[in-house]
Amino acid sequence: MAHERQHTVAGDAQVRGIGVHSGEVATLIIRPAPEGTGTVFVRTDIDGAPVIPARLDHVTRTELGVGLGADGVEVLTVEHVLAALTAAGVDNVRLELHGPEVPILDGSFAPYLDALQRVGRTAQSLPAEIIHVPEALTVGTDPEASYVVLPRDGLLISATIEFDHAAIGWQHGAFPIDGDSFARELAPARTFGFEADADALHARGLARGASLENTVVVGEDGVMNPDLRFPDEFLRHKVGDIVGDLALMGARFNGHVVASRPSHSGNVELARAIRDRHDRGVRARMIDVRDIMKHLPHRYPMLLVDRVVEFDPGKRIVGLKNVTINEPFFSGHFPDHPIMPGVLIVEAMGQVGGLLLMDAVENPEDKVVYFMSLNNVKWRRPVVPGDQVRFELTMTSLRRSVCKMKGKGMVDGKVVAEAEMMARIVDR
Repeated sequence: MAHERQHTVAGDAQVRGIGVHSGEVATLIIRPAPEGTGTVFVRTDIDGAPVIPARLDHVTRTELGVGLGADGVEVLTVEHVLAALTAAGVDNVRLELHGPEVPILDGSFAPYLDALQRVGRTAQSLPAEIIHVPEALTVGTDPEASYVVLPRDGLLISATIEFDHAAIGWQHGAFPIDGDSFARELAPARTFGFEADADALHARGLARGASLENTVVVGEDGVMNPDLRFPDEFLRHKVGDIVGDLALMGARFNGHVVASRPSHSGNVELARAIRDRHDRGVRARMIDVRDIMKHLPHRYPMLLVDRVVEFDPGKRIVGLKNVTINEPFFSGHFPDHPIMPGVLIVEAMGQVGGLLLMDAVENPEDKVVYFMSLNNVKWRRPVVPGDQVRFELTMTSLRRSVCKMKGKGMVDGKVVAEAEMMARIVDR
């Protein structure tokens, strides 16, 4: 089946405002990024403009917002812009931040989504990575907070919150996460806080930029703002935060999330559990020679792939070739000193790459892969009987029916060959 393509923004967008915790004014410029980049923050106010990927392994804090860091440099309160990027269907983007914290603006997701919708998005060549859960997954962060994830096409979030205050109380709802629904049902919902907590938070360097202009403030007698945008605005903002925090998986996600008393720390733990399960599944996926023969036209003695051991659709594949003394080419290629021909090593690499490419097209059984060019081919060491060659190939671009890949073959962790390949998919 065909895969949905990655997208980036079609132009630059800029916002400027105060940080809700730092109280400092910052400017954020949203710029296009090449395919495969993902979402990256760039601290343009710091020498060298350090880059901080918006990924789980860069999370530095989760109290009252999510912070990311790399090499001692941080960016704070990233969840609102990340949620808007998810709703807008943007996979690759460069977020240039002049300041320590993403501007809070009006406290909702809407200003970011509006900015993204104004500039639009553009399709790129590589397939988008989409994470699914094959079966129910339960994550409990503490005795009160818990999450269940169920298989589903698309993303749906059901959530329950409960606060010991009459202005909030118990709230529950279910929200599909797509561009239109998010814009209508979740994007306007603002962040919130309690007036009674303000002094303690200020003493800890938090909420210094919070005001009635960017936060729904709950006082002793009720909401201090003129009005709410939704009767359950508190719940809807919490759901939007879940969307932004799940974006730290670095991929699109399909599933039904059922969240009870969600928090940023719980959301991040949930994202890690989903990502870890997905990555284990990808690593464990093994395709034997019977499956390989369904996708490749080669047969003995030219079928040179024995097994696929890792497979990330549209992105990366790892295949094995077990070299034995019974290989037919050894009878005539250095028979007294058997060495696998270098051209056949590259051919085996190409066959593994062909399997990766065939997964990115519709009706692969009706297609065949023809290689068009090889570049930067290097043979590093000989391959002899008894070796197992591990071929790792990564797709670098796919435009219509033409693909580019980079590959390498390794024996015992040492590179034996590498090459850059271009191939075309054609009808059989």
